[in-house]
Amino acid sequence: MSFQERYRLWSEHPYFDEETRHELGQLTDPKEIEDRFYADLEFGTGGLRGIMAAGTNRMNKYVIRKATQGLAECICDHGPEGMKRGVVIAYDSRKYSQEFALEAALVLAQNGVKAYLFDALRPTPELSFAVRRLNALGGIVVTASHNAKAYNGFKVYWEDGGQVPPLKADQILARIEARENWLGLEPMPLQMAKSSGLLEIIGEEIDKPYLAGVLELALHPDLDLKKGKELRIIYTPLHGAGNILVRRALAELGFSSVTVVPEQELPDPEFTTVPYPNPEIPATFELARKYGTEMQADLLMATDPDGDRLGVVLRDPQGEFTQLSGNQIGVLLTYYILSQKKALGVLPDNATIIKTIASTDLADEVAHNFNVRVENVLTGFKFIAEKEKEMEEEGWGTFQFGFEESYGYLAGDFVRDKDAIIASVLLAEAALYYQQVEGRSLIDVLESIYKQFGYYLDDQESLTLEGIQGKEEIAKIMDALRLEEIQELGGTKIEKMDDYEQRIGKSNLTNQTYSLTLPRSNVLRFSFKGGGFVMVRPSGTEPKIKFYFSVKSDTLSKAEDTLHKIKADVMNRIACIRSTNEK
Repeated sequence: MSFQERYRLWSEHPYFDEETRHELGQLTDPKEIEDRFYADLEFGTGGLRGIMAAGTNRMNKYVIRKATQGLAECICDHGPEGMKRGVVIAYDSRKYSQEFALEAALVLAQNGVKAYLFDALRPTPELSFAVRRLNALGGIVVTASHNAKAYNGFKVYWEDGGQVPPLKADQILARIEARENWLGLEPMPLQMAKSSGLLEIIGEEIDKPYLAGVLELALHPDLDLKKGKELRIIYTPLHGAGNILVRRALAELGFSSVTVVPEQELPDPEFTTVPYPNPEIPATFELARKYGTEMQADLLMATDPDGDRLGVVLRDPQGEFTQLSGNQIGVLLTYYILSQKKALGVLPDNATIIKTIASTDLADEVAHNFNVRVENVLTGFKFIAEKEKEMEEEGWGTFQFGFEESYGYLAGDFVRDKDAIIASVLLAEAALYYQQVEGRSLIDVLESIYKQFGYYLDDQESLTLEGIQGKEEIAKIMDALRLEEIQELGGTKIEKMDDYEQRIGKSNLTNQTYSLTLPRSNVLRFSFKGGGFVMVRPSGTEPKIKFYFSVKSDTLSKAEDTLHKIKADVMNRIACIRSTNEK
């Protein structure tokens, strides 16, 4: 079926509601019509994500129905027992999130699959916990995480509480693609689903055990209870799902001096107080900084709309606020957890941390200093969760902490995804411990880590290239970088280049190639002699190509100068590739 035929079907057939048909009837730009209907919204290993609008290449209830139908058929493959175990569904504060979640629940019910639906918005990590707690076969979170307000998404989880693994994702995708017909997917009526027991509403009975698990991760609970009130915290949920559980966890531990940014406390699908609900972006802390200055806060924390990412801003000795990068937070938490567990005598001999290849190598140095093993995995927290599961099943390591540079962190064994509630508790406790016991701030601790291991600086750039042409241009950039044998960037020599798409690495020192063991992925990583790297990869969830920069030097000023030169060189190369493609 051509995109024109799809467009006519969606804009004329009575299966599609009046709102959808009216929206499509107003379209006049042929390119817009083509972009909405030239393909189905791509179902990757994590699920779907896209702009909310009518069309096969957009997020809407009909796309949700079709994706859920594919999942339901895979659940039914497991027979009556699998159907009875069912699927847990959570959602965030975005526009249509609640409606999409209910739509998914009722499509599952129509297929005879039990659906557990949260009674209100909940953070993504609690969904991961709930899947295992309820012994469900799968899970769904309706969220677009930290994306702009126009986006929403549909993330799928499997019985281990982690995002659906590639093999299972392929099976779901095959079922989705096998169904060419968009018509006839009717959800079960709500009351019928409830009365038949196929839809069960859940809430506090999951919150309590989840919070209990979070609190058990505290390393100094007595200190928290006794001195927690001394740490002044400003917290913002950025209108999202972290609000209630972050505050409950901190309060139950003893952190009573917590002020919530009132303008950002309640759900708001328009995210009217921020340009972009992403705790990585300094502008999202504008209101928190205002309250932090007024209250002389020690620590500002922000969680993204679905409560799986944590951003942190610290007050320095001069009273100025400094925002930490995701890598800096990850290194601080790695150092705090490992050093305190060692001091307490509870760091196991086979202790292991897991991080992504996009994350700073400084964490490797810190971990090795404590004789702790480091596992590096592909970008995406699902790979951290998979490695943690592998360690448990095969018994070769004990998971201590996992992180990725994009503000995702995890400790404990009861959640299989990044968890901003856990991270908030551990970060607050670390700040309290160093303040009350050692008389240091987290900034002081970070500086001492740099002095011991070297100054690692990191940064990111990304190019947004939307639509069909954008996808083609991203592919051409990756192809060009693969073909060019780059020996140095910004005057810094490259020791090796790893191509995870080809699963081959090459040493520039010996000119020898070697095999890579991680799964195939469209990623190029250029490692510098002496430490640091540049990594390039297309985003799996957004129409972007991302560039990751990490440099190491013996002083901060040298690291800043090196980073500037390398970034300029890389972005100039990309500009040249793009101009050549245009010709």
